[in-house]
Amino acid sequence: MRSFRFLAAGNAASAYGVYLNLVAFNLFVYEVTDSALQTGLVMAVRLLVGLIGGVLAGKLAARLDLKRMMITAESVQALGLITLVVFHRFTGVWLLYAVVVVAGLCSNSNGVALRTAVPAIVGADRRVWANGLLASCRSVAMVAGFASAGVVVSLLGHTAAFLVSASTFALSAANLAWLPLRTRTDSAETGAEGRAPSAGGGVKTDERPTRARRMAALAFGMLPPLVLMLVAVRAVDGFGSSAHNVGMPIQSRAVDPDNPAVFMSQFWTTWAVGNLIAQRLTTRYAKRRGAPSDTAFAVGVLVMSAAFILAFAGLPVWLALPVIVLAGMADGFTENAFVSRLQTLPEKGRAAAFGLAATTENTAFGLGMVISASLLERFSPFGVVGAMHGAALVLGLAFLLVRRRLAAAPRDSSHKTADAAPEREREVNR
Repeated sequence: MRSFRFLAAGNAASAYGVYLNLVAFNLFVYEVTDSALQTGLVMAVRLLVGLIGGVLAGKLAARLDLKRMMITAESVQALGLITLVVFHRFTGVWLLYAVVVVAGLCSNSNGVALRTAVPAIVGADRRVWANGLLASCRSVAMVAGFASAGVVVSLLGHTAAFLVSASTFALSAANLAWLPLRTRTDSAETGAEGRAPSAGGGVKTDERPTRARRMAALAFGMLPPLVLMLVAVRAVDGFGSSAHNVGMPIQSRAVDPDNPAVFMSQFWTTWAVGNLIAQRLTTRYAKRRGAPSDTAFAVGVLVMSAAFILAFAGLPVWLALPVIVLAGMADGFTENAFVSRLQTLPEKGRAAAFGLAATTENTAFGLGMVISASLLERFSPFGVVGAMHGAALVLGLAFLLVRRRLAAAPRDSSHKTADAAPEREREVNR
C-alpha cells in the first residue's frame, strides 16, 4: 500500500502537468499562429488522437510490460515538451501538431496501463480503495492545474509552463522506475471475475465452460454484452458532461457578469469537494459490502445527470452549492464504480475494455463539445445541458431495465423447469 500511495502521488503530479499544459498549450498555439483556424485544427488533431489512441493503448497494454509502458509514456511526454521549448523558434507549425499527437497517445497509454495494472498492484479486493485514491489525487491536481495555469502563463510565460509540465512528467517517470511494482498476475491467480481459484488449485468444473467461452470471446476482441452496455452508458455520460463544460463560461457570465471567473472557480472547487467526499465514502462502502454493482453505477449516472441539470437551472447560490456537491459526489462514485467493474475482467480483456472505454469517452466528449457549442448559439445553457444530460438519463434508465431483465431471466427459467417436472413425471407414469 505504501508503494501505491507513492504511485498515486506521482500520477497526481503528472495529472497536474496535463491540466496546466492543456491551458498553456492552447494559448501558445494561438499566440504562435495568430490564427483561430490553426488553433481549431490543433484541437481537432488532439481530438482525433484521442479517438484512435484508446484502442491502440488497449492493444499495447495487453502485450507490453505495463510498468515499462507507463514509464515510457511519461518520459516521452516530458521529452516532447522540452523539444517544443528548444526548437519551436526554428520549426514550423508541424512541431505543434507533433507535440499534440505525442501528448494524446502517451496520456491515453498511461491511463489505460495504470487502470489495467491496479488489481495486480494492490490486489483485486483493494481495487476500489486504489481507484478512489487515484481519482481523489487527480481531482485535486485538476483544480490546481486549471487554477494555476493563468498565473503561471501570465507571470512566467509559456516556456516556464511547459518546463513545469515536463518536470511533472519526468518526476512521475522516475517515481515509477523507483517503485517495486508488480503489474501482472498469473492466469492461475485471478479468474475472469477477479476471484481466487479454489483451494484445490484448479477451477471448479461448473465454471469451466463459462470461463472458456468468455476467454474465447475476449481472444477474438469481443467483450461481454453487459460490459459493452456499461461502456456505452459511460460514453453518453461523457457526452452530457461536454455540455456543462462548454456552457460553464456562458452560465458564469449570466450569474455574475462582473466576475464570471469567481462563479466558475466556486463551481469547480465545490465539484472537487464532492468528488473527494465520494471517494472516501465509496472506499468505506467497499470495505463492508464489496465493490459497487452495475446497478449502483447506473443509479449514480442518473443522480449525476440530474444534479448537473439542476446546477444550471438558475438556483440561488445557497441551494446551488449543495447540488454541485451532489454532482461531484455522483461523478466521483460513477468513475470509481466503472473502473472497478472493468478491473474484474481478465488482464487481456481488461486492457481491451479500458482502451475501448477511452476511445468511446473521447469520441462522445468531443462530439458533445461540437454539438453543445452549436446549440448554445441558439439556446440557453440550461436547455442544452438538460437535453444532453437527458440522453444520459435515458440510457441509464434503459441499462437498469435491461439489467433487471437479465437478472430475472435465470429465475424465470428455473421456475419453468420446476413447473415442467410434474408434467414430465405424469408422462413417465403414463
